Amino acid sequence: MDVGPRHGLRFRRRDRGQVAIEYLGFIPILLLVALAGLQIGVVAYTAQQAGTAARAGARAASLRQDVAQACTGAVSDWLAAGTRCVTADLGDSVEVTATVHIPSVVFGWDFGDARKSATMPRDH
Repeated sequence: MDVGPRHGLRFRRRDRGQVAIEYLGFIPILLLVALAGLQIGVVAYTAQQAGTAARAGARAASLRQDVAQACTGAVSDWLAAGTRCVTADLGDSVEVTATVHIPSVVFGWDFGDARKSATMPRDH
């Protein structure tokens, strides 16, 4: 069978179109993996910010200052609206639990809240 230059050229043109179609089919998978990686980063950052808010709130409570202001002031502005702190009096010390809502990268997905606690001795 003769495989001349015309036959090989026709085969390559068809191949090129097939690769483009396969690539288009793979784009949604790549996008989903990228969004999942971004969401994992947001979850980790929010958990870190909850710890920061809990420590700032416990420090403020031990000094008898405004706990809510200290908590929301310790987190990034885009997380402050979803931040709540609860204080527990332990006698000689105080415990503050910060709850920060985890924002979603994709509309409709809810990842709940990140909660962290911190305890500090009272300033007498």
